[in-house]
Amino acid sequence: MAYVIKEEDVPASLYVNSDQTQVIYSQGSSLTWMKCGTKQVTTIGEDKKQAFTTVVSVSCSGKLLPLQLIYQGSTTKSCPQSTAPCYDKCISHGFVFEFSKTDTYWSTQETMKLLVNNIIVSYFDAEKDTLGLPPSQNAIWQIDIWSVHCSQQFQMWMKEFHLTIILQFVPGGCTS
Repeated sequence: MAYVIKEEDVPASLYVNSDQTQVIYSQGSSLTWMKCGTKQVTTIGEDKKQAFTTVVSVSCSGKLLPLQLIYQGSTTKSCPQSTAPCYDKCISHGFVFEFSKTDTYWSTQETMKLLVNNIIVSYFDAEKDTLGLPPSQNAIWQIDIWSVHCSQQFQMWMKEFHLTIILQFVPGGCTS
């Protein structure tokens, strides 16, 4: 990594690390708020955890990029609606709500491409412009070595469409 930063003259703001984390907003549980000793307790959704994936990207210069939030489902109805509390505040902070088009809330090839095209590349292009650097200036994007990230399909797509982004992977077993 140090070699790439030195040889490619990559400034701190053109080095971005992204990571994904699960956010649980409705934990399936056998717990209830009923008083102890109550004879009949109804539980709903005991095994139905509701969650989404948040993709957080931060530059080495400390800039937090817009968050990508990935929800399970096939349509925009899977994502928070514009009437949801604090929705406007989220949008004003650059949150990007995506639906996975699958039965999980995990990143897919498609959501990764959306992340790159709509958040990572936009940020790198703006930074290059701010710093007076040419569009050909290389940047580094560090991500976990996860199946979607390290797949040949994703890496070939990156090489075809984003030649100035150098992928660096966090070695397996180094994250929790």
